Amino acid sequence: MAKKKILVIEDEDSMAKQIKWGLPSFEIITARNPADAVNHLKTYAFKVITLDLGLPPDPDTPKEGFKVLARIKKMHPHAKVIVITGNTEKENALRAIAEGAFDFCEKPVDLQVLKIIIERAFRVHELEEQNRKLQLKVRLSNGIAKMLGTSQVMQELFTTIRKISPSDYPVLIEGESGTGKEMIAKAIHSLSNRKKEPFIIINCGAIPENLLESELFGYEKGAFTGATTRKVGKLERADRGSAFLDEIGELPLTLQVKLLRFLQEGTIERLGGNRPIQLDVRIIAATNVNLKEAVKKGRFREDLYFRLNVLPLKVPPLRDRGEDILLLARHFLDLFSLESKKGNMRFTPAALKAMLEYAWPGNVRELENVIKRAVVITEGKLIGPEYLSFMKEASLEMLMSGSTGSITPDIPLTLRQARSMAEREALKRALMLTKNNISQAAKILDVSRPTIHDLIKKHKIRT
Repeated sequence: MAKKKILVIEDEDSMAKQIKWGLPSFEIITARNPADAVNHLKTYAFKVITLDLGLPPDPDTPKEGFKVLARIKKMHPHAKVIVITGNTEKENALRAIAEGAFDFCEKPVDLQVLKIIIERAFRVHELEEQNRKLQLKVRLSNGIAKMLGTSQVMQELFTTIRKISPSDYPVLIEGESGTGKEMIAKAIHSLSNRKKEPFIIINCGAIPENLLESELFGYEKGAFTGATTRKVGKLERADRGSAFLDEIGELPLTLQVKLLRFLQEGTIERLGGNRPIQLDVRIIAATNVNLKEAVKKGRFREDLYFRLNVLPLKVPPLRDRGEDILLLARHFLDLFSLESKKGNMRFTPAALKAMLEYAWPGNVRELENVIKRAVVITEGKLIGPEYLSFMKEASLEMLMSGSTGSITPDIPLTLRQARSMAEREALKRALMLTKNNISQAAKILDVSRPTIHDLIKKHKIRT
């Protein structure tokens, strides 16, 4: 059985050798100075570390030791640090514990006492690790797949997903951008009898209109100039599995007819082909627009709508999920602070209040990005409202709308922010003029349809 590793940060050779000799049941790795210690910390996640506060280049003060302690807690927040200190330096030992050390041992070191402290440190580390795993398990048990939610609306949604997943009928997922429609589609596929078969994603809004038909149905060699080989379409690739048609509301009317024929007959024809190909594909569609309204306006076929809407799912926006906002925020904080090796970070009460009061137009995707950015830019362990990007955006929004509220009118704008404001206004105007018709708005702004979709997501504009 491999020995448990301990990092001993000690500049005195005699003390390092004494610890190594007196603790033969452990594998002792020694570091003589802060640089050596950091190098070892980069290569191995030590669970227990002993630290002499008096380190070079200033061994007569605890200055360097406290710097190393802070570095350890940043790199390995769950490591248990045992401070080795003189019997007249109890004040420094208590300060070290306040700054994250696990315990202290006074010089001259009693190796039996140190061994007991070390064994206890390993045991506490093990219990905490089990607790973290248990908390994650409990957190995930309230959700489905990788989706989290304890609110009543989400628990009802999870129940519905479990009920409809085993069937082969089409599913229509409706919800705002950023609510997790793709994750729901993946969950349905993973809970179905098709889970071992392909799951193919088709973004109807991101693929240029002139390429969409060939992407969906494929083409035969020689079907058009440049078609030098046969191409299998995405629907054919999804045979025996599931096809996720994202942004189905952006599917052109000509292709809506072909998709309807596939749903009715279960066959497709490649471009340039004349032989029907029988497929067994479950269709899961998603939209962030009101398809009923699109049907009334003639932008979406009524017969296709009813074919897709066999098993409807409504995904609630984040603002309607109550305490789920804080559940998800803490989940993302734990995830990103661990990835960034920033230790055990927390939100201030003011930050929690701000997140609960914010409308979250970009939903879960926006929340994830806000927390990721806050983790990166926050220097300490506490994230306050000043580190939440939507607070500044809200100030800019008030300026753009002509409302000052409590925001001063001379708030500084960078050139990038000014350009972003102008871009947003141009996009909103084009969408208003075209009644949210993506293709027409793209023509007005002289950009592609995928660019319009990217801008809508970037500026969190509801369509």
